Amino acid sequence: MKIPGKIRFIVLISSIILLQNCTKAAEGGNMAPPTPELPVYTVITSPATTYQEFPTALEGKNNVEIRSQVDGYLDRIYVEEGAYVRAGQPLFKIDSRAYGEQVNMANANLQVANANIQKAKVEVDRLEPLVTAKVVSDVQLRTAKANYAAAVAAASQAKASVGGARINVGFTTIAAPVSGYIGRIPYKKGSLISRTDPNPLTLLSDISEIYAYFSLSELDFIAFQNKYQGATLEEKLKDMPMVELVIADNSIYPQKGKMTIVDGQFDKTTGAISVRAVFPNTNGTLRTGNTGRVRMPQLMSNAVVIPQESTFEIQDKTYVYVVGKDQKVTSKPIKISGKTENYYFISEGLQPGEKIVYVGLGSLKDGASIKAKPISSDSLLKAKPL
Repeated sequence: MKIPGKIRFIVLISSIILLQNCTKAAEGGNMAPPTPELPVYTVITSPATTYQEFPTALEGKNNVEIRSQVDGYLDRIYVEEGAYVRAGQPLFKIDSRAYGEQVNMANANLQVANANIQKAKVEVDRLEPLVTAKVVSDVQLRTAKANYAAAVAAASQAKASVGGARINVGFTTIAAPVSGYIGRIPYKKGSLISRTDPNPLTLLSDISEIYAYFSLSELDFIAFQNKYQGATLEEKLKDMPMVELVIADNSIYPQKGKMTIVDGQFDKTTGAISVRAVFPNTNGTLRTGNTGRVRMPQLMSNAVVIPQESTFEIQDKTYVYVVGKDQKVTSKPIKISGKTENYYFISEGLQPGEKIVYVGLGSLKDGASIKAKPISSDSLLKAKPL
């Protein structure tokens, strides 16, 4: 069948148009993606303070177990759990009636002993002139004087018994040895109290100062010794700046503390040495048993500073993308010596003046080209303070 010329022309034109569209589509698929425009940060140095943190357990300045020194029934409880008490304030009362009777008995024995002294003295006074007149033998006088001395000794013993009985009566009132906060009181009124009870009546905690105990590894301890001046450890501690305390809600305790003492030797099991820092606790905010972290400051005069978001990690190593003069990026490992909330301080891997990609690292790889958009380090530090 012969196809008309007009139809053949239309088919030819359609084929040419379709071929052109396919060619354009193929060319479009092979086009390179546009070069990304990314912010670039110039590495700077700046004076900075970094912190090394150590977990700590807090204890009051003085934690005293309150125990009874006499046996008896708990007659009265003068304080409530959690109350603040002052030194000398009564806390508990043990039934004192039995001990009061012991005082009465001791006093009676003392009176008998004093009477025996008088009796022995009368006998000595009677015999002395008779011995002088040689009416009786001096043996009787010596015996009388010995009885007198024994009576005096017995009186002294009776007097000591009175003192001991009165002390026991005094022990029936249990007072606070220091000022502080009362802990849990496991015993109730009417409980039988003994000096040998395994549990104390309560725990009294003096928290006017708080001791924060933590451990330094052997390497940290050596670094500490090399960092501060002084011939002795005490001199180095005096030269050390005040430390901070991060409490459980991650806030900074408003008052700073001072390192005061280091344990005498390393623990063979953990390879660490115990250290203590003392924090004032005027308002009683901190309590025995609280936990936190001690922050030791490290002053750096010229720290290499980069933003934290300019880094990425591969297999426990930290990298940045350095921008070369040809606008191509190269990954580079770095070593972090400290950090703040927004920045890292670099000890190895970067030099001041080098340029790194600030953000947008996820789509980059070594050798990739970018269009650098410089950002001001001053503006960045103003927006995110060091």
